[in-house]
Amino acid sequence: MTVLEIGMQAPDFNLASTRKEKIALSDYIGKRNVLLAFYPLNFTPG
Repeated sequence: MTVLEIGMQAPDFNLASTRKEKIALSDYIGKRNVLLAFYPLNFTPG
């Protein structure tokens, strides 16, 4: 597992979009700004 620190470039990854399409972070390099947000307790009690 790679530990990221503030200011480091995010590694490339692939995810399914809300439309079930595969997208990669590298698809947006130099084209758009990307905001990646994590919700570790989303849809869980607490």
